[in-house]
Amino acid sequence: MRFFRQRNRILGALGTPLVFWLLIGSGFGASFRPPMAIQEMNYLEYSFPGTVILILLFTAIFSTISVIEDRREGFLQSVLVAPIPRYTLVLGKILGGTALAVSQGLLFLLLAPTLGISLRPAPFLSAVGILSLVAFGLTGLGFLIAWRTDSTQGFHAIMNLFLIPMWLLSGAVFPASGAPTWLRWVMKLNPLTYGVAALRRALYPESQVLGNPIPSSALSLTILLLFGLFIFWMSVLLAGRQTLGD
Repeated sequence: MRFFRQRNRILGALGTPLVFWLLIGSGFGASFRPPMAIQEMNYLEYSFPGTVILILLFTAIFSTISVIEDRREGFLQSVLVAPIPRYTLVLGKILGGTALAVSQGLLFLLLAPTLGISLRPAPFLSAVGILSLVAFGLTGLGFLIAWRTDSTQGFHAIMNLFLIPMWLLSGAVFPASGAPTWLRWVMKLNPLTYGVAALRRALYPESQVLGNPIPSSALSLTILLLFGLFIFWMSVLLAGRQTLGD
């Protein structure tokens, strides 16, 4: 409720990726050569799945800022002394951010038909599940960073330094096939790479459309699930400590 009351957060979470998509897509469109079976795909279409993931990333950043605000206002300390397991606090916070991220990502996903991407029921439901896994992992990662950060300025600095390169090296902006060998390995180790790949395969169920070898759906979903569970486990361990920001 607090998130939707603050319209500047909604504008930042939705507007910034939209501007990135339009400006970068228009600028790179003339020189982009997709390493895929269909050469008719333009850069706006190629970067569309990555832009949806970027919306999840921005929403995760904005939603987990509330951890710092709750600590400053004393609300978080009151919750910590309540007779409830710590995992319920962590799970509630992460699920709240996940719900916000998925809802905004789906709003942007509705633009897919304007690019000629069909949103039939099966691909759409698959996309919802994939976005939920990605949003859960990103929100949990934001929770981990926010729990140990004392100021919103420091939180933004860390998140921008860590998460923006994570998104850039996910295959959202450029394919791994054209990158140097060392950069391709970095992209393979990046869990967000598998979120972008899974969403591409959900939007293009016909495998022949994706001529460029990207991770399979099974591998991508497995890594996303393991990443989310690992981040949740780390968040529970961190929240199990009695002190905050020490």
